[in-house]
Amino acid sequence: MGKIAGFLEFERQEETYQSPKERIKNYKEFTIPLKPSKLQDQGARCMDCGVPFCHSGCPLGNYIPDFNDKVYHGKWEEAAAILHSTNNFPEFTGRLCPAPCEEACVLGIHEDPVTIENIEKNIVETAFAKAWITPKPPQVRTNKTVAVIGSGPAGLATAQQLNKAGHLVTVFERDKKVGGLLRYGIPDFKLEKHIIDRRIKILEEEGIVFKTNIHVGIDVHADQLKEDFDAIVLCCGATIRREIPIPGADLKGVYQAMDFLKQNNQRVDGLTDFKVPVHAKGKHVIVIGGGDTGSDCIGTSNRHGATSVVNFEILDKPSVGRPAHQPWPYWPMRLRTTSSHQEGVTRFFSISTKEFIGDKNGHVVALKTVDVEWIFKEGERPVLKEIPNTEKQWDCDLALLALGFTGAEKTVAEQFGLEMDFRTNIKATTKDYATNVSGVFAAGDMRRGQSLIVWAISEGRQAAHHVDAFLMGSSHLPLKDAQDLPRI
Repeated sequence: MGKIAGFLEFERQEETYQSPKERIKNYKEFTIPLKPSKLQDQGARCMDCGVPFCHSGCPLGNYIPDFNDKVYHGKWEEAAAILHSTNNFPEFTGRLCPAPCEEACVLGIHEDPVTIENIEKNIVETAFAKAWITPKPPQVRTNKTVAVIGSGPAGLATAQQLNKAGHLVTVFERDKKVGGLLRYGIPDFKLEKHIIDRRIKILEEEGIVFKTNIHVGIDVHADQLKEDFDAIVLCCGATIRREIPIPGADLKGVYQAMDFLKQNNQRVDGLTDFKVPVHAKGKHVIVIGGGDTGSDCIGTSNRHGATSVVNFEILDKPSVGRPAHQPWPYWPMRLRTTSSHQEGVTRFFSISTKEFIGDKNGHVVALKTVDVEWIFKEGERPVLKEIPNTEKQWDCDLALLALGFTGAEKTVAEQFGLEMDFRTNIKATTKDYATNVSGVFAAGDMRRGQSLIVWAISEGRQAAHHVDAFLMGSSHLPLKDAQDLPRI
């Protein structure tokens, strides 16, 4: 344990931000780091509980009390080794994870939880700054070949783990650059892309081959991959966007959020030639959907110079504190105000969009809504009911649909002859991540549905173990959850 009763001596202290007025001038990250001494104080708050529930809160099973203790004692290199033993890419999770570990922190029962996510980010950033993170190619090659389809966090984790086992790994990516939604879905102000590039450089030096601009199922057939590789892991994500089936949904100016965000990431990367530019400057923007993607649209619209930004959420407004039916250590569905919300937005809950209204040129100029209420009955699914006489019309030049994803694209599944579940995810159980086709595995959002980056990395690690066992008969790659592993 770090400092006995450190949680009584030090209060939770988080990174501060540049002011909204300053940070919306560009797309760079805007957090102001704590001094190392202050981070050590935050590590001292960890109680090293007899039963560290933060482990169960983290899908990766990170050894959180262990690296907190090392940070408190100023042993940053040892902390980095502990962190990387369970997490391939803490520079991603330390920026983007909603930190279920903190919601499960025992200290959080009555006090503010430990700043686990920020400590994690600073560990890995210190490790990069000190050049402790270096390529570690395997000493022995098995000459077994594996194709990983998709270069998001699940694909990258799968690739690195299988490469560690000595297999020859090739990652196929249909976009111009590697990273999946990390590169083309997450705004640069949350994750600058040089953070991805420096990790990809290490993976390449470890021996992983990346092939971009190759859309599996279109540019290369599944049969060719099965002929060329000993095993295939599908990590293509859940990329089918949920539609909104109402009048006017096909009007110009109504776009899927991910199309808007991807184009802006490409714009920040230097691309300017867009067939249909989507930009919020001078427009009344309405973002439909109150999750993280909706928040990203809000932050991006403000940086574009939108005239106004409004956010609709069909669900009821969550409580600020924990709901009674989601006690510690469960993840609570409570009201969350992001940095993008702080930059300027008007939020509405319990509201449903009924119609998009267009002008004579077929461009959206307004939309109609109605207030709704949810009827809950024990043992039954909630029922959505419109409230009479609550219809309203809103000015709108740009509507962004941040409604989530419904499953995986079918092209790859059809070519490989794979079974899909009722949610249109690839059917592969956590028992071995194997599909109904021998030698073909699935991991990440493509297998479990839309989820968190930390879950994608966990899925990739788990799948890699089973692929290695398939190829070699057994595997030494880690598999078990943290509570089943010895403490470091």
